[in-house]
Amino acid sequence: MQKLNLAHFSKNIPRLYLIKISKWFNMVMPVVVLFYTDNGMGMHEIFVLKAIYSVAIVAMEIPSGWMADVWGRKKTLILGSILGSAGFLVYSFSYGFWAFVIAEIILGIGHSFVSGADSALLYDSLKADNKTDKYVREEGRITSVGNFAEAIAGVVGGFLAAISLRSPFYFQFGVAAIAIPAALTLIEPRIHSKEHIHSMKKLVGNIRKMFVSNPDLRISILLSSVTGTATLTFAWFVQPFFKAIDLPVEMFGIFWTALNLTVGVSSVFAYKVELFLGRKWSILLVIVLLAAGYVFAGITISYWGLAFLFLFYLVRGIATPIFKNYINQYTESEVRATMLSVRNFVIRIAFAAIGPLLGWITDNISLDAALFLSGIIYLVSSLLIVLPWLKQRSERELD
Repeated sequence: MQKLNLAHFSKNIPRLYLIKISKWFNMVMPVVVLFYTDNGMGMHEIFVLKAIYSVAIVAMEIPSGWMADVWGRKKTLILGSILGSAGFLVYSFSYGFWAFVIAEIILGIGHSFVSGADSALLYDSLKADNKTDKYVREEGRITSVGNFAEAIAGVVGGFLAAISLRSPFYFQFGVAAIAIPAALTLIEPRIHSKEHIHSMKKLVGNIRKMFVSNPDLRISILLSSVTGTATLTFAWFVQPFFKAIDLPVEMFGIFWTALNLTVGVSSVFAYKVELFLGRKWSILLVIVLLAAGYVFAGITISYWGLAFLFLFYLVRGIATPIFKNYINQYTESEVRATMLSVRNFVIRIAFAAIGPLLGWITDNISLDAALFLSGIIYLVSSLLIVLPWLKQRSERELD
């Protein structure tokens, strides 16, 4: 009977791979800044557009996590996959800032229904098989597959952009649609032992209670959120960096591919890095190196500065699965998708707040100033969050 159960839920993992690939095989991203500028937008408007996308995610992030916990992760993943496809369909036939806003809102809502639910379904599928100790490895592999997909898409998107800057959007719609049959064939693990929270009022109260009574969960979410904001923001600096060093346009896709291959490789070995260094030094190393990637990329706006872009992406691949796992360790299955959605909620709120300012600094002061400021903000905020926690954990271990 146990063997049947193992085979049953193991089928979810390749389907989650397909959903990840459909999200991350992004042929648009390597040339999207060129697409926007071709439509008369500057970096400030681009960051505002992405802030609107983040607000759309924020509006549904926690409710979608609640829906995933109450209605089922499979249903929300299906809905998110459909909206993700629809957003690129709208983009394919849109022109100008406000038309792009509509497409971004659809994509943002679709993203919120997938984020959190996918990781929660993975963790609970492993939990049903008594294999939660494999989560970091599996999350790392799925993250790696996503980044390899994004890397290959970078090359494909570059060739499609040579036809026209709109061509990648046409093909992206087809790729996004792959997630729909994958989501439809998922198997929902039934392992919940407690009654679900069926009202939003109770949900908000439960989140508040968990944040107050569970400091480990609170710090894990904040640490992962601040780091996620830093990696999201950095991604939008890459193409302006390429332009600043006069990298040929045909090389954008190739370097974008190389960066994401770096993330893909390091994600696979994330769990080994933590096993080797331990929790404390893994966290501190990630924080310091991500901040260094920002600062030194800002100081060296040249071909030499590309090395710091690769450093940042290398560490990013290590950070994501490790920091997500901390959240899973300190939360219950009944609210796992909700707690992971809280993480994404904080990321998007923070990006919506800081993104337009950084875009304005890039347009009106300099790219190096925006990069340097971002690195300092991340370093200070993450250390303020994590240092007291690490100290308390050390004291508890001594007791």
